[in-house]
Amino acid sequence: MKILTPVKRVIDYNVKVRVKSDNTGVETANVKMSMNPFDEIAVEEAVRLKEAGTATEVVAVTIGESKCQETLRTAMAMGADTAIHIETDTVVEPLDVAKILKAVVEEQSPDMVIMGKQAIDDDSNQTGQMLATLLGWGQATFASEVVIEDGAAKVTREIDGGLQTLSVKTPCIITTDLRLNEPRYASLPNIMKAKKKPLETKSPSDYGVEIKTRVTTLKVEDPPEREGGITVPDVDTLIDKLKNEAKVI
Repeated sequence: MKILTPVKRVIDYNVKVRVKSDNTGVETANVKMSMNPFDEIAVEEAVRLKEAGTATEVVAVTIGESKCQETLRTAMAMGADTAIHIETDTVVEPLDVAKILKAVVEEQSPDMVIMGKQAIDDDSNQTGQMLATLLGWGQATFASEVVIEDGAAKVTREIDGGLQTLSVKTPCIITTDLRLNEPRYASLPNIMKAKKKPLETKSPSDYGVEIKTRVTTLKVEDPPEREGGITVPDVDTLIDKLKNEAKVI
């Protein structure tokens, strides 16, 4: 079984995001970047399937500027075998990402695509579903457990009412949720080995995809600052303030 794992370079989740002074977006200059946390979980799951003997090859793929190769090297240090970098300096929206990934799937012929359910920068949560539609493959989103057996993926997914278990025939798309696994730290020897693993660079045009801008960001603002709370001496005072000042009861 061959697994394709798309990954994305985003602002590190520990970094406090700052809005640009001209309100055109968020500041990324001199800001720590890393692999999208949900994609880390996807790479970890793919590598675990390989270590268990279920999968034979893990291919990481990313779309973006040249610095995105660092993210691919991280994926290979975690255990991915090879990587593909589709280089572009243009912001790529989910539909075009899905179109490019569809072309990569047709080229690489994987049995499964495991990817993060969403990226923490735009929170779109669209690419996996769009890719499944374009390919005509089955999909299981928000996976918290994956078991491969008899040519199918048994996926436990998180829904509002609890857990739902699906059986999806391969080839299929699986998007990962936070509770699926705990991603490993790449060891120094594996980081060094990753530098020698194959990394192929291509462009969107190589896959016949023309990137289009469909959404324009008009303005980005910080959320309004919350006023500090107060301490009340007793329950009666609290109820009075909720009723007469906050007017929520």
